[in-house]
Amino acid sequence: VFTNSPYLSSGINAEYGGTGLVSAPIPKKLLSMAGFEDCYTCATGQTATLGNFAKATFAAIAATYSYLTPDMWSPTVFTNSPYQEFTDYLAKPFVKQPKKEVKY
Repeated sequence: VFTNSPYLSSGINAEYGGTGLVSAPIPKKLLSMAGFEDCYTCATGQTATLGNFAKATFAAIAATYSYLTPDMWSPTVFTNSPYQEFTDYLAKPFVKQPKKEVKY
């Protein structure tokens, strides 16, 4: 996942298990608080500015939460279509009812 800002471009890449967090100290702290265990980061631009660097890392973390993985799917409850639900009613022949006179 990569994010771009006017001064900095930051990214978070997934890594196979066992490598841990490969990052500078501030992004490493942000990534560990977000629950990442195995990933590495890459950044280009003005990374010496701590505020920009932390903000770009936070934006990259926020971008990862836009993905909806299957374990986050809510259970699907399928209902019958109206045709299946009202088959008995639909199977009856249509009989036109005479209009009732209304007296005022």
